[in-house]
Amino acid sequence: MTKVYPNANVAAAATATAPSIPAKPQASDANATVLTVWKKSLLFNCNGFTVFDSKGDLVFRVDNYIQGVKGEIVLMDAAGKSLLTIRRKRLSLGDNWLVYDGEKTDVNPRFSVKKHVNILTNKCLAHVSCKGGDGSSSSSPTNNKNVLYEIEGSYAQRACAVYDGRRRRVAEIKKKEAVGGVAFGSDVFRLIVQPEMETAVAMGLVILLDQMFGSSGRLSL
Repeated sequence: MTKVYPNANVAAAATATAPSIPAKPQASDANATVLTVWKKSLLFNCNGFTVFDSKGDLVFRVDNYIQGVKGEIVLMDAAGKSLLTIRRKRLSLGDNWLVYDGEKTDVNPRFSVKKHVNILTNKCLAHVSCKGGDGSSSSSPTNNKNVLYEIEGSYAQRACAVYDGRRRRVAEIKKKEAVGGVAFGSDVFRLIVQPEMETAVAMGLVILLDQMFGSSGRLSL
């Protein structure tokens, strides 16, 4: 058994009530990377995420200070290096976000994410487009050649899937299994990423889903 917090020295910053999780992934996930996402920052007075691998080691973190830049979220690795910068798209209709590599927001974004609002296809939560395209040229996002991924399911229930342009399931969000009869809340869940997708990109999409559909409110930025 391992803890939600990592085995490194950052463990001391986690709360003493952090739940225990099994380190071994299910057999069906043998070819995937299975991460545990904890909707909690390890830093005091911050909102964010802390992400661990199956050994309990820190992989990703999001620490947004209340006095931080409004509308911008940075995904970092365990050492604090910026991997992705997520910024709300200004002067646009709907819930649109731009995602940049590292901290280089003065260049073209790597991709953009738009919340899906078509009530006729409510199973679709959002679609991800390349090179800043908003994917809004068609009522069916799959017809847009710029669309990289579609996200379907329910983030509130922690049951989502990410599909690529070939309709392959490349990432999933699932509830964490109960341990010893004790169930986890919605703040601790699994992120399963297939080899066809970068784990950092998958975690970036989790952050954006939380911004679009999170029931406990958006990150303080």
